[in-house]
Amino acid sequence: MDVTTPASGDPWLIVGLGNPGPEYAMNRHNVGFMVADLLAERIGGKFKRAGKAQAQVLEGRIGPAGPASRRVILAKPMSYMNLSGGPVNALKDFYKVPVAHIVAVHDELDIDYGVLRLKLGGGDNGHNGLKSMTKAMGADYHRVRFGIGRPPGRMQVADFVLKDFSSAERKELDYFVDRAADAVESLVIEGLERAQSTYNS
Repeated sequence: MDVTTPASGDPWLIVGLGNPGPEYAMNRHNVGFMVADLLAERIGGKFKRAGKAQAQVLEGRIGPAGPASRRVILAKPMSYMNLSGGPVNALKDFYKVPVAHIVAVHDELDIDYGVLRLKLGGGDNGHNGLKSMTKAMGADYHRVRFGIGRPPGRMQVADFVLKDFSSAERKELDYFVDRAADAVESLVIEGLERAQSTYNS
């Protein structure tokens, strides 16, 4: 089976990457959590602690009612970014999700703010959350990359990603997060190629 084509039976594991705790909530590095929270709102459920997996999860369905809808598990690892792989791998095994049905939603430095790029597999580009996931289960999972741009001047990358979005960025943040959630839904329901053609702006 072509891994880019969703199979109706297998569940999807959608992972928003970020750091737990209110002090990180509006950081650029936490945009994956923001998208996951919006998807949870759309499903109409609340995240709950997932036993031994060190993550918050929500089970539900997305897409039109009937056979076209997809079973999804939304997850937010509570392990801190650089240890995301452990919780994600535990959820993958528990819910019996194929690696190709895992979607990581994360911030991306090498893309302009608000721009989306969807892809399957590839490197981690220095992103500690992806690095941890790839180490735990290989690289053949989907990514929804949310552009945050490069740090200004000589600001260190670590400082930049752990700062809140600027006031100017926040004016458009809700729109971009909404569009990223749309992209995740499109990927799961329609497949990678269709989602790329719509959202890889």
